[in-house]
Formats: sequence, structure tokens, C-alpha cells
Amino acid sequence: MLQARKTTEKPILFVKLLYYPINFPMFLKIITYLGLCMEKQNCIIYCNCSAGIIAEKKQHALAESFLKLNIDVIELHDVCAFSLNEKDFLNALETKYSKKFIVACDPRAIENMFSQNNIALSNFEVLNFRVLSEAEIGARLNRESKDLVISSTYEVYKSNLKVAAWYPIIDQSRCTLCGQCARFCVFGVYKYNKKTLRVVNPLSCKNNCPACGRTCPASAIIFPRLPENSVLSGANPAKETMPVQPIQKEGLFVLLNERNNLRRNIFRDGIIQQAEAEKQKAIEELKKGLEKR
Repeated sequence: MLQARKTTEKPILFVKLLYYPINFPMFLKIITYLGLCMEKQNCIIYCNCSAGIIAEKKQHALAESFLKLNIDVIELHDVCAFSLNEKDFLNALETKYSKKFIVACDPRAIENMFSQNNIALSNFEVLNFRVLSEAEIGARLNRESKDLVISSTYEVYKSNLKVAAWYPIIDQSRCTLCGQCARFCVFGVYKYNKKTLRVVNPLSCKNNCPACGRTCPASAIIFPRLPENSVLSGANPAKETMPVQPIQKEGLFVLLNERNNLRRNIFRDGIIQQAEAEKQKAIEELKKGLEKR
């Protein structure tokens, strides 16, 4: 059962027709007001993430700033859990609201999460609280706050999911179907053949283990709850540019190219070692958990 822990009604404006003569400016205001009543309103979906990807102080500051806006706010604990465990709740917001402003982590993570979990939200804009300040987010939302609204609500919901919503998201636009992540994972999270790669057992993924994603050569695996602000947590990968071969000094170009490839291989080896260490740590934690049963 979803828990609506807090609802705050915020009266904004009510046109008193009985006490004032109606002049033309007031008539226009009434028409505008009636139009707003009939059309679907916008809303804010605020991910109150428990993974510590932003400071607690910033979380509280964002919530306080949203209370001052003339727009419905739905605070979720958290979007990763809801998109996996309470899909119907999120899908219902599609018909209730027009535009949805999602204050959460990286847009690439949210968009691919919704696609992977069959969340049918459209017309939404993600405001990345990893990189945007409270002031920048507030300025964007202030432009969408409507004066002629009778009341707006601030509602808080908590997922029924009993474990951390830690699981991989596949960026299908980057996935090359190499299968490296599925082969590296020992917990049965993925199902892979040469034509498809899917996350079939998301909650089998071990909390705080992003090892499979580090092995992906295409940076197609995302862990939204990863504290580090990187491609692995959802940041956009840097665009790769092909070096332009000079017309002269081919020997120098080949030497520099070989040196760059060597540096990339050394870096790649370090990433694989980190992934192996993270996988072994996850296996040990699983063993300890089984021994306690």
C-alpha cells in the first residue's frame, strides 16, 4: 500500500463574483481561470533518493522550495523503486497531468529507466539535481507556476519495495549486444542472446555492485543510484571524435596513435580490475547473508 504521508493544500486565488461588479479585466481573469480549471495542470515529480547521490541539506532545500510553488508536487521515495514496483501509480500520472517536471538524477538514466520498466509517461522534462543548483531548478519551475490555481498539493509517497532499488538500466541506443555484462554478472540479472539483452531479475542485483557496467565497452549500462557522477551513473558519454591524420609526418602520427592506444588499454585494465573487485565483494556479501539464514 502506498503511503501518502503528507498533503498540504495551498490556496492561491479565488475570484469572488458575488461582491464585486464584473468589469472587462475581471471578465478576462474569470475566463482564464475557468480555462485553467478545465485543462490538465502540470506537476513536479520529486525523487527523494535514499542513495545519497545528493546532500541531505540539498534534498530538504528542494522540498522547501517546492512548497512555495503553485503546482502539484509528488514526492517519491524513490523513482527507481516506483518505476519497478509501483508502475500503475506512475502511469496514472500520465492522464492526470499535462507536463511532468521530474526532479531527479541524470535524464539519460530516467528516460531509459522508464523505457525499460514500461512506464508510459510522456511530455516530461528531467531536471538533474546532481548538477543543477536549487536556484537553477527553482528558476525553471517558477516559470511553470500558474497564479490562477485554486489550490495545489504536496504529497509524499513511499514505495512498498522492501529492498534497495539497485538494478542496472540498459541504454538501448548504445548497446551493441556484445553480452559482456551478462557474462560478467554471476547473479542472473540479465537474459542475453545475440539478438536481445534484457534485465529479467533486477532485484537479484547486489546492492552497490556496478561491476557489470564497468565492463561494458559501449557505456550502455547505467546504475542511477551510484553516488559517483559518471557515465556509469547516467551522465552522457563524451562524444568520440576520430583523429584527423596529417598529410605529412605519418611516422609521428603512428607513434602518437600507438601511445594513445596504450594509455587507453592501461586505463581499461584498471577498470576491469575494479569491476572484478566489486564482483568479489558482492559474492562475499551474498555468502555471509546465506550463512546467517
